[in-house]
Amino acid sequence: MRRLVIVLGDQLDARASAFDDVDPAVDAVWMAEVTEESTHVWSSKARTALFLSAMRHFAADLRAAGHTVHYARLDDAATRASLAAQLDADITRLSPESLVMTAPGDWRVLQALRAVATASAVPLEVREDRHFFGSIAEFARHAAGRSTLRMEYFYREMRRRHGILLTPAGEPEGGAWNYDEANRKPFPRNGPGLVPPRATFPPDAITQEVLDLVAERFADHPGTLDTFAWPVTRVQALEALTLFIEERLADFGAAQDAMWPGEPWLWHAHLSAALNLKLLDPREVVAAAEDAYRAGRVPIEAAEGFIRQVLGWREYVRGVYWTQMPGYAHRNALEAHEPLPDWYWTGETPMACLSDAIDTTLRNGYAHHIQRLMVTGVYALLLGVEPSALHAWYLAVYVDAVEWVELPNTLGMSQFADGGLLGSKPYVASGKYIARMSPYCRTCPFDPAQRTGDDACPFTTLYWDFLLRHEQAMAANPRMALQVRNVARLDDDERAAISERAAAIRRDDIAAPAGNLRGRGGRSGWETQRA
Repeated sequence: MRRLVIVLGDQLDARASAFDDVDPAVDAVWMAEVTEESTHVWSSKARTALFLSAMRHFAADLRAAGHTVHYARLDDAATRASLAAQLDADITRLSPESLVMTAPGDWRVLQALRAVATASAVPLEVREDRHFFGSIAEFARHAAGRSTLRMEYFYREMRRRHGILLTPAGEPEGGAWNYDEANRKPFPRNGPGLVPPRATFPPDAITQEVLDLVAERFADHPGTLDTFAWPVTRVQALEALTLFIEERLADFGAAQDAMWPGEPWLWHAHLSAALNLKLLDPREVVAAAEDAYRAGRVPIEAAEGFIRQVLGWREYVRGVYWTQMPGYAHRNALEAHEPLPDWYWTGETPMACLSDAIDTTLRNGYAHHIQRLMVTGVYALLLGVEPSALHAWYLAVYVDAVEWVELPNTLGMSQFADGGLLGSKPYVASGKYIARMSPYCRTCPFDPAQRTGDDACPFTTLYWDFLLRHEQAMAANPRMALQVRNVARLDDDERAAISERAAAIRRDDIAAPAGNLRGRGGRSGWETQRA
């Protein structure tokens, strides 16, 4: 064997750089399912199943195209527990002259495989990942000399460099670079109305075999497989992209930040998992959205809002990850050390918004970006959860979680643990934000307008407690000036009451206030009211 081509579970692209100049007559592909990838964090059943099913389908496609594929299955008795151990064993068995791979999306994996290659004295070539619009070197040049990074500047640079959503004169389409103000509306009081169904793909024989395996092998892992219908092949991923562009993109923009109980999918794309597995190319995704705008099928705010997430944010967080690792994973600028509440793994909390967001996460392996950032993320930030603990939870429970994208979103965007490198301010909000962007508070036993007392919304109490604890540090942040001025007006008695209530919440000493008539029993109550 001349060369062993390493393909990881998030590299399912036959056009990847690892396949350049491959000769099936003398080269072979190596893929492995190993227990460690589901246990280094307590990976949900849905996340594990998605990776395994997509990998098995991709391996079948490679074999059909004439490649020799050495594939270690999780249910094979001889399969080792880790990627490193499996590669080491297969190097000994196959004796390749060299190894080649596209750069992985996880620092841990890259270091482990490099160590195996070094110990085995087999050269390993790590090639550039062409999946992305930009390279890590290009991002490093953008970041050079900047004390802070701002996605908006990077995004505009990417728009110009790739000629996306620009007029012939090189100006932004519609006259503005972004349409955030048009894209942050709540739903009307009676709800989102009729939502087009998401793209679903019933399990075929390969996927069903994987579902059975995961249900048996990882029975004690979080989540369920009852609703599993994710795209696991490139053909399915392209179908999901087409359905989003045709049926949901037009309404995606205006209410992309809105939430509604019992409606986990709404007008979101649900394409991040396919993108992160490399079943879709971001260029074709962005082009499809831009074409829909230029054909007059979707408004500019919808096309721009979606493209910004793919061309801007996705590329931006990847650049932050690879230019800041490995130290980035250990940042904790706010000195947060509280444990993650146990109910993050069950959803068993009287808080309606958190109960629904976590429940849909565990049922589907998915929640949209506002449920992640402004519900589960903000609560952990206000509570003071150790950032690495929340990082492990996000990496475990979401089907689209790969570390290069999940870690900066968690530590930087959600928890401000990098001290402002990635984002200019902590995303902190009281329960009033939840009340504005959703109807959760109508059925919750807690009052978002109250910051102290048994009826007080924990979000609101912890919001004011956060400002009290970090008052001096936040005073130096211009974007926090108004919030700091508000907390400065509190007298000593109010400050003490807030701190006392916050301490009770941190002891997890909260429950639905007895006799409170605000709530109607969480999700079941809302469904009754809606019916």
